[in-house]
Amino acid sequence: MADEHATVHVDLLVLGFGKGGKTLAGTFGRLGKRVAMVEQSDQMYGGTCINIGCVPTKALVHDAEERRPGDDPAAWYEKAVTRKNTLTAAMRAKNFSMLDDQDSVTVITGHGTFVSAHEVEVTAGDDVMRITANTIIINTGSEPIIPNIDGIAESTRVVTSTDAIASASLPRRLVIVGGGYIGVEFAGMYSQFGSQVTVLESAPRVLNREDDDVADTARAILEENGVTFVVSARVTSIRDEPDGTTVTFTRGDSATGETVQADAVLVASGRRPATEGLGLERAGIRTTDRGAVAVDEHLRTSAEHVFAVGDVNGGPQFTYISLDDNRIVLNHLTGDKTRSVADRVAVPYTVFMTPSLSRVGLTEAQARDSGRNVLVAAKPVAQVAAMPRAKIVGESRGLMKFVVDADSDQILGAALLSYDSHEVINTVALAMRRGAPATELREAIYTHPSMTEGLNEVLAALA
Repeated sequence: MADEHATVHVDLLVLGFGKGGKTLAGTFGRLGKRVAMVEQSDQMYGGTCINIGCVPTKALVHDAEERRPGDDPAAWYEKAVTRKNTLTAAMRAKNFSMLDDQDSVTVITGHGTFVSAHEVEVTAGDDVMRITANTIIINTGSEPIIPNIDGIAESTRVVTSTDAIASASLPRRLVIVGGGYIGVEFAGMYSQFGSQVTVLESAPRVLNREDDDVADTARAILEENGVTFVVSARVTSIRDEPDGTTVTFTRGDSATGETVQADAVLVASGRRPATEGLGLERAGIRTTDRGAVAVDEHLRTSAEHVFAVGDVNGGPQFTYISLDDNRIVLNHLTGDKTRSVADRVAVPYTVFMTPSLSRVGLTEAQARDSGRNVLVAAKPVAQVAAMPRAKIVGESRGLMKFVVDADSDQILGAALLSYDSHEVINTVALAMRRGAPATELREAIYTHPSMTEGLNEVLAALA
């Protein structure tokens, strides 16, 4: 960090080391442009994905799946966390060097806040510097939402997903507040590590954005692994005690409080854009009602030279969306300005429970609500006779489901709760983007034995 009077000018200033921002920084650096990357934590070089998100959590999911019945849960978990830490440290160092080794790119560790539309002040302890830039990218990501629950702020056993995976101590009893995607993924992972897991979900069912049959199948798998679910549950208080934490909740319309004991309470209530302390108002940058940086279809903010990429702009919170944000901004700054968020079609996502749940497009409920003439094919994985791969690997739980427009034969959506679904869903998504009819996927030639060949049999059951 330079002295307190230092001011530098760059072509591109990026606030936050996430996927979209770091990719733009690297590209502009290779073009010979002067670039400054500002990241407030040296533990977050590379962004959320490799440090506290996708990579570490999926490494832990993998190691949880590998634990054998005779393996000591606490020792196995500690070993898994150590491996995860080694992996993320290596990736963090690599991400830092990929930018900082470029002659025209400077990585600055400190907190950036707008002073004016073109000027950002960066502080690190007592050190202060100012950076002016022609173009600025806001890439500060998102942060966990902490609900307003009596006692939550005082509890020393309440953790976020970031806190949970940082600890090498496996909680014997884990209560998860929230049965959405993060809650379900962590419930599956920790139950396989050996924790006694209870999920408290305020909605009438878990995974409430999925069709009933898909959500019910996922829940049954997790319950088979030992997870306890309480739906329509409203948490009223969290109290630390010498031997654990008492979580009090009501169920449904009942006013009677029930309790569950925990050694750790994981809050999985979602994430919100991280904009606090950025001084956006001093740059004339507007935010949405939900606190995200408001952007247009090209990801430009209300300040013409400032763009927002990744979770901070309120779009889908996936690292691959942040990467595509980079493509849109790059096209707008150096290309023909034709790329926009409207180009995104059939974007898939995966919940890494075991087996994984992957979905793309419309659910059956959404398709029927749209007024379309709909055909549906849904088959339990165990009943797909022409897909022996599931039996070979010993994971035949789950469901494969497709929703198809009966008039056009176009695939409207798919939900794959199965082994390797996170790979198979990309084939389906590509077919949807290219307009390939369901018949083509049904009649296609796939390798054998593979999970993809299940499309032959499942799509033959459309009705």
